[in-house]
Amino acid sequence: MNRPYEGDVSVEACWDRLQADPDAFLIDVRTRAEWAFVGAPDLSLAHRDPLFAEWQTYPAMTVDADFAARVAQGVEAAGGSTQSTLFFLCRSGARSMGSAAALTQAGFAHCFNVADGFEGPTDENGHRGTVAGWKAAGLPWRQK
Repeated sequence: MNRPYEGDVSVEACWDRLQADPDAFLIDVRTRAEWAFVGAPDLSLAHRDPLFAEWQTYPAMTVDADFAARVAQGVEAAGGSTQSTLFFLCRSGARSMGSAAALTQAGFAHCFNVADGFEGPTDENGHRGTVAGWKAAGLPWRQK
């Protein structure tokens, strides 16, 4: 499948790369409400923090026109460059596709969508966070 970014990765592959590569960054593109009420990845074991940048702002859910510029500035402020590896994470892997494409379009060479996101798809009871994604994989997270 032809994508407008480098590719999709599992949460486990993302976590492994974040621990091994000091030039890899996790950009959490969910909303402030999601970070506060659902939780956020805890990258302290990888000796770093995620970058937080809303792709869309609740409740209108319009795409932030300055998103790419803000993320680029955040990556550069954290010591990265257009050659850094950027992993984009949302709730279930949809918003992160758009954000990975936006940063690729902005000149970043290695942008990846984290498939299944932070919470993944719903289970048979309609609950997220149990089937797939960062939380279901047992990766470190915390309430923000």
